[in-house]
Order: sequence, then C-alpha cells, then structure tokens
Amino acid sequence: MRKRVLIAGLAHETHTFVTHTTPLEAFACYRGSAIHEKEGDGSPMDGVLEVARMKDWEVLPVIHMTATPSGTVKDEVVELFWSTFKQVAEAEVAAGVDGIYLVLHGAMVSESLTDVEGELLKRIRGLDGLADIPLCGVTDLHGNFTANMARYSTGLISYEKNPHTDARESAVKAAYLLDRLMETGERPSTVWIHPPTMWSPSGTDTSKDPMRVLEEQARAIEKAYPEILSVSVYGGFSFADIPETGVSLTAITLGEVKDAQAKLSQMGDLALLLQAAGNPQGIPLQQLMELRIWQQRGPVILVESADNIGGGAPGDITCVLQALIEHKVPDAGVVINDPESARYLWTMQPGEKVMLDIGGKSGEIGAQPIPLEVELISKSDGRFKLEDRHSHLASMRGENIDMGPCAVVRHEGTTILLTSYATPPFDLGQWRSQGIEPASFSVIGVKAAVAHRQAYDPITIASYTLDSPGPCAENLQRLPFKRVKRPIYPLDGR
Repeated sequence: MRKRVLIAGLAHETHTFVTHTTPLEAFACYRGSAIHEKEGDGSPMDGVLEVARMKDWEVLPVIHMTATPSGTVKDEVVELFWSTFKQVAEAEVAAGVDGIYLVLHGAMVSESLTDVEGELLKRIRGLDGLADIPLCGVTDLHGNFTANMARYSTGLISYEKNPHTDARESAVKAAYLLDRLMETGERPSTVWIHPPTMWSPSGTDTSKDPMRVLEEQARAIEKAYPEILSVSVYGGFSFADIPETGVSLTAITLGEVKDAQAKLSQMGDLALLLQAAGNPQGIPLQQLMELRIWQQRGPVILVESADNIGGGAPGDITCVLQALIEHKVPDAGVVINDPESARYLWTMQPGEKVMLDIGGKSGEIGAQPIPLEVELISKSDGRFKLEDRHSHLASMRGENIDMGPCAVVRHEGTTILLTSYATPPFDLGQWRSQGIEPASFSVIGVKAAVAHRQAYDPITIASYTLDSPGPCAENLQRLPFKRVKRPIYPLDGR
C-alpha cells in the first residue's frame, strides 16, 4: 500500500536582537495542495516532493511557511501553522498516517517560544496516532538544536555546506531516510550534545575550520559505522538569544546510544579546541580605504557581515556607501534596502536628479541615512530568477526572487541598487536583472557573511570581511545576551 505522509514546513532564522518583529504577512504561505507549486523550484520542499513522487507516497500536504531572516516572530505565525497542522492531521489519522516530513530551519523564536521547532514537535507527538510514527525532516546548519528537537523527532538532518548549495540535496537525503524507516519499521534514536561555544556566521564557513574538519569527521563516522545513519554539525545561529544558542552535534543511530555519544563527544572536544577559529575578526573599514584597495584589477568585495541580510539585519546600513563616496572610489556598487526611496524614485524618469536620504531608516544599530544627490538610472519590479539553482538563496525562497520595486541610482562613481524588500546578495542575478554587470565594478559592498561566496568568489580578486557596526556584529561580546546558558565562549572566555 502507498505510504501516507504528512508534509509541512515552517522555516525562519530569527534575530532576537533587532528591534522589529516579523508578522504573518512577511511569510510566503502555501496551504494544502498549493504546496505542490514548490515542485521544480530548487528548494528543499521541491526535493521532498521529488522523493514522494519516486517512492509513490500519498502526499498529505499541510502548510509550508518561509520568511527572510528577521526579528522575533509574531505568535500568530506559529499558531496558524499549528492550527492548520492539527486540523489536517486529525482529519487524516483515521485513514492512517505512515510518516511525517517537516522542512524546518532550527533557529526560530516567537514572542512566546524560544524553541519553536521543539515545541511544535512536542505538540505533534501529542496528537492521537502520531506519537510513534517516523518523523523526519531537513534543517539549516545554522539551527540552534535543542533537547526537544532530539527527543520528539526521528531523523532531522542538517545541510552539510555553507554556503547552502546542498539544501535540496539534504532534504532529499532526509526524505529517503523517512522512506526507509516507514518500510523497515526501524526506529533510531537521536543523540545530541551542545559544547559550550558560539560561533559568528563568518566562522561557520564549511570550507574552513572549524566547520570543515567537523564535517569531515561526520562523514567519516557515517562511513565507518553503518548503524549511525547520519551525523549533523550545527554551527548554530548566534543572533538568536535562547538557552541552547551555539554549536550542536547530533547523530541518528540504530546502535547503542552510548557509542554514538562517545563519537559526538570526541567531535565536541575538537570543536572546543578550534573555537577561536569560529570567531574570526574583521578588518576596520578605514584601514582598507587607506590601502586604496580599489586600485587592484577586478572587483574587490567588502563583506559587511554586521548588516548581513541573510542573518536578519535590515540591509540599510550605509557605512560602506559613505566610505566609497568620501574616498571617491570609481566604479563602485552597493545594494541598500530602502523601500521609501525606491517608492519615491518610481515617480521620476531616468536621467532626473533628486536629493534623497539614502538608507539608514530601520533604526537598528549602525543605521544612519546619507543625504545624497542621485541620478535615476533605471526602475524595475525587482523580480528575477536565480542564475544558480544551487544558490544559498534557493534554500530560502526557491528560484523565483522578488526584491520589490527597485531603482538604480548613481552618485559620482558609485552605483546604488535600492530595493523594497531586504534581499540576501547570494546570486549575481540580483545585479544582472537590473542590466548591470557586477564584474565591471572595482569595489562591491556585500551585506552577507559567508553565503554570498558561491556567487561572488568566481568574479572577485579579493574579499575583506569588515569590523563594522550593525546588529550582526562579528564580535559577539557586543550583543546583550540574556537567555543563553552560561558560561559559553566567547562571552565568558575559555
């Protein structure tokens, strides 16, 4: 008989230090059969649905909700997901449910819940008929894994790469695991450890230590011990202030729990040994300007991780823009999220000039507007399709991206793309959709930490991560943590 599988998703990376909250309308929401619209878009949900077709599951679509990383999520979002899931599950359980698949993030925080994923898993297990069936899913490696996530799931698997070029692939892997468990009746245990260390997003690049060597060890354990079905390395999301914030390691095992625990403990010791590498230091912007880095041949990237849109920052901090203008850098490019300015410019025609306060309107740390006279170059609706379906952005939104109404303006040697929706700079289609070739710039300001590299590394000759003000500051000691379990590195030293 066909396996009947409830499929749902709720994914948000929550930055609890920014002042704004994330309302229901910020989420793309697919209810019921509308989930099938995700097929073919390169997202994790697309991967799940592909396996469902191949394995001939009877898909019981529930609800799928995603939003760009941002502030604490309104309770109404969680309650919509839960009320919808409960209603569908209770209606389907009489005919039998064989499995559950969830697309999650792992670092979601609401007004009332510090562990949204763990709480929802607990509620699901409390529904009649769902206590013991296999529940698998995919998570971001920036999840802050919790005890409830381990206790109430059967097989949550994280991405293995940052940038997240394997998001869909990881979702497929988790779906095959669910299919195996439904067929065999096997019920693995999830083992979880949480070494007392936090890493900034820049420290979770999987091409570098400590993540590189930990991922290598995870794959080696999976190969050497077939009873361990999967090992996940969670770099954590340090801008979500909850008790479990930080690095976690998990193993899904059919063997002895103590054996898997021993393997993870060895990895945890290594994570602590390399924890300083997980908190790299940025370079002062003024120092780079004095070196006149734009005189090199080819684009130089200024990585403004403190305004990392993919980490929940507003994308409107103007310190890089200000430096480019003050130093009269030729052929520079920056993207600023400024819906107010973009909306105003839509009333004008290309070639017209106007004085505007650019950026800095969010009120977040480091956000200051700059008054500039700019020339309008072009306008667009801000929609584009990813050039790279393996882009980190595909893990968040699929291949169809909407920046909202946009305007391209120029001030002296600097080209500014003004967007209406904060859009992570993870695909060069962001520029090329506006008729601009990013490889032609001498300097590009990028509001990211690591995930931009898949797109930008092939066109750049040098990249510098900045030590600059903003809500996603590299120096975690600048942030007012209140809930994280102490002591923990780097807040409390070694």
